[in-house]
Amino acid sequence: MYTNLITELSNYILTIIINRPKYLNALNRQTVLELEDCILKAQENNLIKGIIITGSGEKSFVAGADIKEFIGLSETEARYLAHIGQSAFKTIENCKKPVLAAVNGFALGGGCELAMACHLRIASEHAEFGQPEVKLGIIAGYGGTQRLIQYIGKTKATEYHLTGKNISAENALNFGLINYIVPKDQLIAKSIELLNDIIKHSPITISAVLRSLNSFYDINEKGFESEINEFGKCFLTNDSKEGIAAFLEKRKPIFKGN
Repeated sequence: MYTNLITELSNYILTIIINRPKYLNALNRQTVLELEDCILKAQENNLIKGIIITGSGEKSFVAGADIKEFIGLSETEARYLAHIGQSAFKTIENCKKPVLAAVNGFALGGGCELAMACHLRIASEHAEFGQPEVKLGIIAGYGGTQRLIQYIGKTKATEYHLTGKNISAENALNFGLINYIVPKDQLIAKSIELLNDIIKHSPITISAVLRSLNSFYDINEKGFESEINEFGKCFLTNDSKEGIAAFLEKRKPIFKGN
């Protein structure tokens, strides 16, 4: 049904596997749109009570956005790309059924943003999180500037957005970014165990809890709009073109501040 997703339904739990292992499951536009469609359909399927999102292979949950799609973007095109990403991740965040990210490796850039849009996160021991967009001369565009603050606080979120450094699984647990760390061979089993503890309760009550928790952050809605605007402006700069080119050419960027 989907080009870049594999879906498996068992015992009321839908597992969505992002299946682009050659690209470390990087999120291109098609994958983002497929994710949103899959979540919307899962919400209306009475055979589904909980959802797991994970990545194929052992190296990566989602290593980031597909940088090749950033080449030559105008401000308008970049704003539209950010809008698509934020819309999909908002759909996940507002899903009336619990969505759990089983993070089996790198969750960087768009991957970190995807994991944060889920209601719960379980990571394998070698997982790493981060928002390294600054290294490309751009900023996070799929909600990262807003959600990382919500999970780990402004002080540490500022540090990680400005440095682009990765967050180890251990630090992610200490910061409150994830719920559990488990050995990689236990990741899915632990995810199913946690979801089973949830879906045994009334689905109406579970939906009410999720809506109430999300309502706490409504005041930040304009922050997401601001992120779209700033993400778009980044693509007017030569530094963003240099950062993206350097990434694809596997070299260090030379930023000139223009």
